[in-house]
Amino acid sequence: MSDADILAAVETRRQDLIGLAQDLVRIPTLNPPGLNYRQICDYLGTRLLAQGWEVDYVRALGAPGDSDRYPRWNMVARFQTGPGPCLHFNSHHDVVEVGQGWTRDPFAGEVDGDRLYGRGACDMKGGLAASVIAAEAFLATRPGFRGAVEISATADEESGGYGGVAYLAERGWFNPDRVTHVLIPEPLNKDRICLGHRGVWWAEVETHGRIAHGSMPFLGDSAIRHMAAVLDEIENKLTPALATRTTAMPVVPEGARSSTLNINSIHGGQVEPLPGDTSLPAPCVADSCRIVLDRRFLIEEALPEVKSEVTRLLDDLTRARPGFRYSIRDLFEVHPVMTDRAAPVAAATARAVERVLGRLPDFIASPGTYDQKHIDRIGRLKDCIAYGPGLLHLAHQPDEWVGVQDMLDSAKVMALVLADLLAPPV
Repeated sequence: MSDADILAAVETRRQDLIGLAQDLVRIPTLNPPGLNYRQICDYLGTRLLAQGWEVDYVRALGAPGDSDRYPRWNMVARFQTGPGPCLHFNSHHDVVEVGQGWTRDPFAGEVDGDRLYGRGACDMKGGLAASVIAAEAFLATRPGFRGAVEISATADEESGGYGGVAYLAERGWFNPDRVTHVLIPEPLNKDRICLGHRGVWWAEVETHGRIAHGSMPFLGDSAIRHMAAVLDEIENKLTPALATRTTAMPVVPEGARSSTLNINSIHGGQVEPLPGDTSLPAPCVADSCRIVLDRRFLIEEALPEVKSEVTRLLDDLTRARPGFRYSIRDLFEVHPVMTDRAAPVAAATARAVERVLGRLPDFIASPGTYDQKHIDRIGRLKDCIAYGPGLLHLAHQPDEWVGVQDMLDSAKVMALVLADLLAPPV
């Protein structure tokens, strides 16, 4: 069976795609604090209900950030014709803060030439809109398919996904007995297929001292000076060692194929006056200093060893440095994930990219994590990739935009993936 009719069905929906993406951008689903989550779920649910989809609205009660003022709402829509596989498109609906430096209204959904501007246009409301149009074009041209199509719009990916995909996965929404394949339309370029991501471990390290008057620091013990010794060990020993470790994962950019460690923050001493307060800081020796470590590790590394090399560094300082005391607290951890490029959804997407763009896609892995981690770890569903329109470096930036043609091409790819996996030729 030719796929020309599916491609034409997407093409005729070009203006609908633009309008849908604009409408999504115009709903400011800012996270934090979690604005307008129910509004965007209702908008999408109303559209799909009118076309015969079954729609569920799921609030992540008790999840981090969920409250009556800022409830964490998710929408899951399903169109099923009978027994068979299910392809699920998962997009997060939350966006990060606007920030400074915009030259356009971040929530106007302005189209200028081939670009649609707005916070979340790239990450990832353009991909969400493309998946909806792809599914609608598929249903219009392949009404006799067998199986199910699902579309979800989920909360809080920008803050870890615990009020979104993690919550749904814990309650069985991604169980392999109801979902077969997952495609996440993250903005990773329309000619790339993302198979997975590196792992992450966040930890807070605190050094402890003894408070004293700043004019007599010899009577105290500065936690900041102790932390300086930690930073020196990290800079001169641990960081160079990590740079020598590389992965076989196709991580982009090239620098992320090595293990990395970033110090996300440092806080030491007494609380300082707020901006505008004319009082002076306390004249004290710091009795506490804290840093947050952001360790990105490779699929070839084991998480227990990732953690132990930091504690060994700290234990060595305890033995070598008089008065050195520390504590460490885990904040967040995610294991690396990697889908085989020969897996059904990856292979079908590769064929579709070649059909639409006339070239083979690049297979990549992400340096940072996204919601595949929850689908893999909690849902135990391995056939999952990320593919969608947009340039990742534009995400979270001022004047964020997504290309209209990129959305259209990605929608064509997604529609062909549906046809490949749910309505193969007979």
